[in-house]
Amino acid sequence: MTAPLLHIETQTELPESADCVVIGAGIVGVSTAYWLARAGQKVVLLEKGRVGAEQSSRNWGWCRQQNRDARELPLSTKSLALWEDMTADIGEDLGFRRCGLIYLSNDAVELEGWARWGAFARGEGVDTQMLTSAEATRRGSATGKSWEGGVWSPSDGVANPERAAPLIAKGIVKHGGVVVQNCAARGIETSAGAVSAVVTERGIIRTRQVVMSGGVWAASFLRQSGIFFPQAAVRSSILSVMPGAEGLPPALHTAAVSVTRRGDGGHTLAVSGHSHLDPTPAAIMGAKHFLPMFAKRWRALSPGGLQAWNAEFETRKIWALDQVTPMERTRILDPKPDEALVHKTLARARDLLPALKTVPVQAKWAGYIDSTPDGVPVIDTDIGIPGLTLAAGLSGHGFGIGPGVGHLVADMLTGRTPITETVQYRLSRFDSAQWGKVAGF
Repeated sequence: MTAPLLHIETQTELPESADCVVIGAGIVGVSTAYWLARAGQKVVLLEKGRVGAEQSSRNWGWCRQQNRDARELPLSTKSLALWEDMTADIGEDLGFRRCGLIYLSNDAVELEGWARWGAFARGEGVDTQMLTSAEATRRGSATGKSWEGGVWSPSDGVANPERAAPLIAKGIVKHGGVVVQNCAARGIETSAGAVSAVVTERGIIRTRQVVMSGGVWAASFLRQSGIFFPQAAVRSSILSVMPGAEGLPPALHTAAVSVTRRGDGGHTLAVSGHSHLDPTPAAIMGAKHFLPMFAKRWRALSPGGLQAWNAEFETRKIWALDQVTPMERTRILDPKPDEALVHKTLARARDLLPALKTVPVQAKWAGYIDSTPDGVPVIDTDIGIPGLTLAAGLSGHGFGIGPGVGHLVADMLTGRTPITETVQYRLSRFDSAQWGKVAGF
């Protein structure tokens, strides 16, 4: 069984024109289209498959400030409030809860790193609390183990990956926007060097603004217009167990395994950072851009197989706009999870939390996480073609900050004062070497 996902019905007809077309209906795409529609824009959201069917429904569901890179922290803080705002406006339960996140450790070096980050974050107004050994052991009582220390971030929380993106898409429609599923955008047309239309498999939409929020598909799509976006993807494997384990924290992280309570009462289990690097043409050609990241995280990466190559989402080919494209051949990326990693994750979780020992596995799945060379997203309206905006490269941090990314894009396109600074998200930062720039958390 793959990751569960709420199904929604959307219209099939394409409007002839729009103020803005957003391509890709993951958490960033739906949030962008939602805030644009709420601002009174005539917006169309295009999705080649189903809303939220790729990484936006395959993640842990964490919405955190804790251990964020400094460049992302303001956006993550804003996003927590925006989750609440969107929930109230849409009138549906997105699963967002400020349940607090618990980090536990017996590693002095890890604890020192958390303490340094906490000192910085408290200066930025973030409520993050270092735990003594006694406090960590008490908060981690479900493990039955003693802990040297930890972190408690009470204002952080979780949302429901199964429901969030589809329900936000319903909010787009509520505010007069259009959502079309199973319709791939093949490319853009330009007039006098600026965006003039989006070409889809069903026809053309005239527009002066396009937002590319296609996750791992972004780089190959932009390549069709001669724009270079350094992007690499890793395959992450996780699983969920059935309801039945009582007394566990809503969200717990340790070096061995991380555990999150799901909306149905079950739990998602994952090993943080452990992924497979499936070779692709783009990854091979762009490897030099990612050497600093790989050098820092090589212990958590394992070589993968040909799933990504065959899916073509990182192809370097140029396709014709009147022919079937890779997006139509692979409507939804649904890679096979690594069975060895799934088995190890389950074993670690049951060793850490005795309440999970007899709870059966519910589902297991994998997803592709798109990353930039420094682990920080690109959110930029100036990428080479006037009218074309990029919002991608969320680097495994995207679900929680999706509402903020969408709001920031809407700010930039409507001329409002941005909710955060934007300079740290520019594509042009990759014009220089990335040594020393990799995100720390």
